[in-house]
Amino acid sequence: MAENAGLKPWEWPEETWRGLVERARAGRSLAPKAWPGGARCAVALSFDADHETIPLRDADTSPMRISQGQYGNRRGVPRIRDLLRRNDIKASFYYPAVSALLHPREVREVADEGHEIGIHSWIHEANTALPPGVERELTMRAADTLEKVSGRRPVGIRTASWDFSPDTLGIIKEMGLLYDSSLMADDEPYELTMDGQPTGIVELPPEWIRDDAPYMTMLRFGGIRPHTPPSGVEEIFREEFEGAWKEGGLFLLTMHPHVIGHRSRIALLERLVDYMKGKGAVWFGTHEEVARWCKENAAA
Repeated sequence: MAENAGLKPWEWPEETWRGLVERARAGRSLAPKAWPGGARCAVALSFDADHETIPLRDADTSPMRISQGQYGNRRGVPRIRDLLRRNDIKASFYYPAVSALLHPREVREVADEGHEIGIHSWIHEANTALPPGVERELTMRAADTLEKVSGRRPVGIRTASWDFSPDTLGIIKEMGLLYDSSLMADDEPYELTMDGQPTGIVELPPEWIRDDAPYMTMLRFGGIRPHTPPSGVEEIFREEFEGAWKEGGLFLLTMHPHVIGHRSRIALLERLVDYMKGKGAVWFGTHEEVARWCKENAAA
C-alpha cells in the first residue's frame, strides 16, 4: 500500500484492491456430506472468556468496569459449566492470555471437563491497530501461555472482536493451526485461501447476529445500551438454528460469560439448548471437532 499512499480508494489500481480482497478469502466449501451419527445439523457453542481484559486493553483502570469482567469468572463461567454438564455438551472457550493468567484454575477446570481452549489474543488487543510485527509475537506468546495453563496446545483461534489484519492469516498458517473462527463469508465451514492459494485452514464462520454482545452489552458513558430483551435474543438465535437445521448445516453461537451468564440470560440459553435437543438429529461438537470433521468429510 505504500506505493498508493495519498490515493483515495477510487483511485487505487486494480492490483491494489484485488490484492486486498484476496489476502484472506473463502475458498472451497467444507460443508460435509453428513454430520456424525447421521445428525441433520451441527451445533457449536462457544464462549469468549474475556473477563477483565476489555477495560485493561483500553487502559481503563476503573474498578467498576474491571468488576464487570470479573463477573464472568465468578458467576458466568460456573453457570455455563453447570448447564453444559447437565446437558452433556462439550463447548469451546476462547481465552485472552491475560484472562487465563488471571484465572488459571478456571482454565484448567474447563479443560479437564473436556471443553476446548482456543486462542483469543493476548489482552484482547485489536490486531489492525498494532505496530508491524507485534501481532505475531503476541499471538504466539498467547498460544504458549494457554498451552502452559491448560495443559494442551490450542489448535484454533478466534481473533479478539474478530479483528483480522492483513497479517493474521499468515501468522495462523505459520503456527500450523487447524482452524480460525473470525471471518464471515459463509454460513458453513470453508477453506481459507491466501493470495489465491489454498491454505488447508478451516474457517468456522461466526456472525454478529449469532453473538450475545451486540444485543446485551452496556457502555455507561456512551450510546451502547442493552436494547433487546432476552426473549428477543432467544427468538433470533432460535431462527438462526432453525435455518441451519432446515439446510442441514452448522449453527455456531458465540457468547461471553460476563454477558450470557446473568440470571435472566443464562435462562434463554437453557431454553435454547432444550429446544435444539428436542428438535432431534442434532450433533453438538466443539469447534475443533467440527473443523476436523469438515476437513475430513467435505462434500466438495
